[in-house]
Amino acid sequence: MMTDMGNVIVVGVDGSDTAARAAEAAAVLAVATQRVLHVVTAYDADESYTIGVGSDRYVVSSMDRAEHLAETIAATLRRPGLEVTSGAGVGKPHDVLIEEAKRLDADVIAVGNRRMQGAGRLLGSIANSVAHQAPCDVYIVKTT
Repeated sequence: MMTDMGNVIVVGVDGSDTAARAAEAAAVLAVATQRVLHVVTAYDADESYTIGVGSDRYVVSSMDRAEHLAETIAATLRRPGLEVTSGAGVGKPHDVLIEEAKRLDADVIAVGNRRMQGAGRLLGSIANSVAHQAPCDVYIVKTT
């Protein structure tokens, strides 16, 4: 599978079941269209703290946790015929998705339809924001 720019589907994940359903649908689309799938998650700020266990010290950061989440989900999506990459970005989820799509010259951003109906629609949703600001096509996956 090639990793050429412009041959990418970006999908956002946050650990929720609805995001997992959107990621699975994006993986199916990526296989069918022979694109690379890039799994990304957003985090608020790169805060870090140190955990001590005996004489050992470990630094844990929000960036590390976000990257771990994206890679864990990417690992569940890998299959023959599908290249999956992962990453994390600081900012609001819709901004991170749009920036990753621009950076990778993506063809498609895949998002779930959570909070696109009822009161959530009035407050805005990630899918709604992405659909209005995306530099590429947007695939809205029915996850509810």
